[in-house]
Amino acid sequence: MPDKVKVLVVGLGNMGASHASAYHRLDGYEIVGLMSRSIKGKAIPDELAGYPLFEDFDQALRDTRPDVVSINSWPNTHAEYALKAMDAGCHVFMEKPIATNIADAEKVVAKAREKNRKLVLGYILRVHPSWITFIEKGQTLGKPLVMRLNLNQQSSGPAWSWHKNLIDSLIPIVDCGVHYVDVMCQLTGAKPVRVHGIGAKLWADAAKQNYGHLHVTFDDGSVGWYEAGWGPMMSEIAYFVKDVVGPKGAVSIVAGQAENGKETDELSDSADIDQHTKTDAIKIHYAEVDGDKNFVKKDEILSMEDEPGHQELCDREQAFLLRAIREDLDLSESMDAAVNSLRIVLAAEQSIEEGRAIELA
Repeated sequence: MPDKVKVLVVGLGNMGASHASAYHRLDGYEIVGLMSRSIKGKAIPDELAGYPLFEDFDQALRDTRPDVVSINSWPNTHAEYALKAMDAGCHVFMEKPIATNIADAEKVVAKAREKNRKLVLGYILRVHPSWITFIEKGQTLGKPLVMRLNLNQQSSGPAWSWHKNLIDSLIPIVDCGVHYVDVMCQLTGAKPVRVHGIGAKLWADAAKQNYGHLHVTFDDGSVGWYEAGWGPMMSEIAYFVKDVVGPKGAVSIVAGQAENGKETDELSDSADIDQHTKTDAIKIHYAEVDGDKNFVKKDEILSMEDEPGHQELCDREQAFLLRAIREDLDLSESMDAAVNSLRIVLAAEQSIEEGRAIELA
């Protein structure tokens, strides 16, 4: 393999710019092009200035002949770009979700296997030390588990437009929900059997429902819910809930509350992308009681103040991609997990549309 892995970056929004920055700085990568449908009319970050710009994906693929295509565009383009990239012999990094429907998601995974190409999905929580610890500790709580997760985002400034545009492709519980149902599946190690969803359209400017709540039942008796809402009307009270409860106690992520309330003219706290992964501590509650029914052990606080920020996490994802290519890692589990999490959130959307719980085969 050549010293440098050549990468074509597709999409230069919030996540695309972060991943491009990682490729720009990490040893082992060489950016050969930046592509989006309107890139020539937009400002390019200073560190990325000078790279070739493309507004047509097929032309970019032909002209740059990359080893990797990094797909960070709108969700409804993901599957099409990934299939073309792998047919051209490229490995693929793809921001979540893998597709907007299960048929396309399965095609992408099948293509990766057929072409023996690496397919790394942007499930950023899988490289986050706090979330890794959260899952490990949650797995010690016994069964069944009760999992409560949400991420509501108040849309203002730049977030107003990108939330509205994202809803054109996917409702919030689908777009962001894949992260959190993936966490549920890792916590339980069980098969999801039933999904129920509710939703509401509060935002006249958005094309679809901007609020949703999904409930999942697993075959080991575990249950979980995930809530997501975007829009200028969303409350920032209890917008960040991340905990799991089992017979032996509970584990909760306590996040960046000290930073909330900062003044900004552009971005609310809940829409600040750094707040989505920000973790100050993990709190562990032990349920065991003595003969007098008092707790045997005090709650434990694991400090996570030195955790990586958003850009550092993106760097970790791209370092993993490089390792997967160079060491020929087997990515079967993560690819199948991406399809599984998408299946759950799409079932929630179907449940909302049809007004009934969806049984998963």
